[in-house]
Amino acid sequence: MTRLAICPGSFDPVTYGHLDIIERGASIFDHVIVVVFNNQSKAPLFTVEERLELLKQSTGHLLNVSVDSSSELLIDYATQKNAQAVLRGLRAVSDFEYEMQITSMNRKLNENIETLFMMTNNQYSFLSSSIVKEVAKYKANVSDLVPKPVEEALNRKY
Repeated sequence: MTRLAICPGSFDPVTYGHLDIIERGASIFDHVIVVVFNNQSKAPLFTVEERLELLKQSTGHLLNVSVDSSSELLIDYATQKNAQAVLRGLRAVSDFEYEMQITSMNRKLNENIETLFMMTNNQYSFLSSSIVKEVAKYKANVSDLVPKPVEEALNRKY
């Protein structure tokens, strides 16, 4: 049986913090599907198509990682893919409270899919897509925060 995990997020844009979780997840699971979900409470900088392309470029070195998008419920997507787990990264205690609510609802909807939390590497604990976009908007150097294709895409946007 293939151990499959779904790594969901808005990835607007993908950061080294995201990649840290994806790479570590790929070392544990046989296959990881990174799925772009559109968060209705956020106004994205990049289109879903742009985010997919940036993720593909950023994860191309990981042979057991694929990239997809969905507009349905995460748990429905994971069920359709026969995933055993949802992989989520945590940066701080504040992330945990939000993630616990989502996990509890997902568990109610499908108790067969586990949610696994992975603490981010300390060097990325402050990093969020929102912070990256904010500093990139003011032309600050983000090369140590995001992969090269993302840095170039941010420069084009701003």
